[in-house]
Parts: sequence; structure tokens; C-alpha cells
Amino acid sequence: MSGASAGLGDGRFGAFGGRYVPETLITALEELELAWNEARADPEFEAEVSACLRDFVGRPTAFTCAPRLSARAGGAMIWLKREDLAHTGAHKINNTVGQVLLARRMGKKRIIAETGAGQHGVATATACARYGLACEVYMGTEDARRQSLNVFRMKLLGAEVHEVDSGSRTLKDATNEAMRDWMGSVGETHYILGSVVGPHPFPTIVRELQSVIGVECRAQCLKVLGGLPDAVVACVGGGSNAAGIFAPFVTDATVRLIGVEAGGRGDQPGQHAAPLTFGTPGVLHGSLSYVLQDREGQTSNVHSCSAGLDYPGVGPEHAFWKDSGRVEYMVATDADALEAFQSLSRLEGIIPALETAHAISSAVLIAGAMPADQHVVVNCSGRGDKDVQEAMRLLEARDKNASKAGRVSPARE
Repeated sequence: MSGASAGLGDGRFGAFGGRYVPETLITALEELELAWNEARADPEFEAEVSACLRDFVGRPTAFTCAPRLSARAGGAMIWLKREDLAHTGAHKINNTVGQVLLARRMGKKRIIAETGAGQHGVATATACARYGLACEVYMGTEDARRQSLNVFRMKLLGAEVHEVDSGSRTLKDATNEAMRDWMGSVGETHYILGSVVGPHPFPTIVRELQSVIGVECRAQCLKVLGGLPDAVVACVGGGSNAAGIFAPFVTDATVRLIGVEAGGRGDQPGQHAAPLTFGTPGVLHGSLSYVLQDREGQTSNVHSCSAGLDYPGVGPEHAFWKDSGRVEYMVATDADALEAFQSLSRLEGIIPALETAHAISSAVLIAGAMPADQHVVVNCSGRGDKDVQEAMRLLEARDKNASKAGRVSPARE
């Protein structure tokens, strides 16, 4: 595991991060920080996590060249870090395995989690089934509709799924309910946050557990490419897959790091989920970061075709990287993501998650502006099995609207 911007000492990434929570949670957070510090210093814990990642999750994941997509881009060669090949189909399992083992070490018998796209919920339920812990997952009803397959997978794995019908009925509301649960049950419950968000020490713990992606990718680049990549691209919602692959490259000044947010339908409030691009500093779910909010500080509604990016905030380390200039952030719209979803499928035989499709779309643009002898790595954060039905619905609606307007669908041009 590899750190990047701050240790567990103060919970701050520059001005961002911290603990903005009710007094009832301070003791639980301090207990968690102490347990994490002790676990990190224990070779047996590190060995147990590594063994599970190798033998159960299937690490290291592959490093795959995408020659036909690269030819479409017309510039640098594009490579994929294949988190879609990890057990359960996404990077989320890296975090849940580590946190379940930490919870077991702390004597916690019950695990709760929030989920948007359902992949974190599935990964949490999977790790709990593996180690025999009770699991309950909070999920917005709109996300449950979009990700009904993952709801069934969670239940099949033994988890109890609580559908949240308040607010926008998406990830923000599921997180609210999970936080309320934790406040009332901290004695026996560990809350596995699914991203690099929330109060200290969660952003650092999750980044450290996800940094296995970047550590492997860095070694694979040195072996396969003979050097470091010229650019690394990842989608950003809460930001865990991006933080995981970026962290081991942060000190490499020659490597561009690019995060891709959900541009949704446009740049107006409520039409996107891009807090680093359009947001302002504020407090959400226990930490200070960039947040989409109105002038009174009320959290704005958000939209993305991808349930996993449909969140009005972002991890505080990403806020630090943005303000420091170390990481570039851009947006990809719903339309961009849907086109990339089809392109990677047809050109490379890999169906990506809609979250990943945002990164693929931007990577094609980035690679197209670079020389042919350079290399762009994309974190293929998840596979698209969970999104096929929703993508089919969205593509059919797009084609129907294009037909009514007398236009040709981009995928058929």
C-alpha cells in the first residue's frame, strides 16, 4: 500500500478533509484510526490482506493493450488496468476485503455499507460472506431500479438491502441513512464507506487499500512499456478507483494524472455530477471538500447515467490534488459515456461499466492529442454486466429521439 498526500496524523489534505460529525461518532472514528494504525504495523494483517487479494480476488489484475481503440483515437497507445477482472467485477473488492478483515480484528460482528451502482454493496456482501459477518446495505430506490441485478446479487450473498426512498433516492441519500444507522449502533457495527469520502480516517484508509491498483500498474508499466506511462486516466465519483491508481504516481512529475467527472446532460445545476469542475468547498458526509451546493449551502441535485458517479461531493484528497494542480479534472457527458460504452465493446471485446466509460471517452480524446510513441493508461474500474439493461434503455431512447429529429445515431454513422 502506498500513501500520497497526507498520513493519518491530522486527517487533512491541505485545507480539505477533517472530521465534521456528531460527537457520538468521534469515539468510533478514534477507535477506527487506532485499529488501522495497529493493523498497518502488523505484518500478519498485511499478509492476510495480500493473501486474500491474491487467492480470492484474483490479483494482480491484467494490464491490457487496446490497439483498435488506440487506432480510433489516432495518437498515443491506450492501455487498460483491468479492475473489471477482479472478483465481483470492479475495484470495490480491494477496499471491502481490507475493511472486513479490519472489522473482524476490532471484534465487530455487523457490517453496514452504502452503495450507488451496487458494486460496493456486492463487494461488501461478498467479503462478509467470506468471513461470516452480518451485512446490511443501504441503496437509493432509483439506484436499485437501475441496478436490479446487483440488488439480487447482494441478497443472494446474504445481505439485507434497505432501499432508501427519500431525497433524490440515490447515493447521497443512501449514505445519509447508513450514517444514521452507524450513529445508533457503533458498539457492534463497522461502517464500510465505499469511497475516499467521509470523515477522517476513511479517505486515507480507502485510498491505501485501493492503492494496490496503482502499485501493480506502476510495476506493469515498467515491465511492459520499459518506463512510466505518459498519462493515467480514471473516472471520479467519490473517487476511490482514481485515488487508488493515482497515488503511487503522484510523485512522478512526468506522469499526467487526469480524473473524469460525470458531465451528465449539461453544465446547469442538477444536470451533472461534477463537483470538482462546478462545485465549491463545503462539508458533506463528514469532511470538507468540493461539493455541488446552492448559495445557502444546501446540497444540489445531481444527475449521471452512471449510478456510481451520481454523487454531489468528492474525496478531500481529490480536492487537494485539484487545488495543488497535480491532477487535471475534466468532464464526460452521458452521451460521451454511452458512445464509449459501445466503442470499447465493439473494438476491444470489453464491455465497461458506465462509470469506466466516462474515463474511456476522455482517454480517447487525450490519446488523440499525444504522439504515437506515448502511452495512456486507463483504469478500467469495472465491467458493464450491471449496466447492460440500463444502457440498452438509454441507447434505445437516444436512437428513438434521433430518429424523430431525422438524425443518424452516432453509433451508426
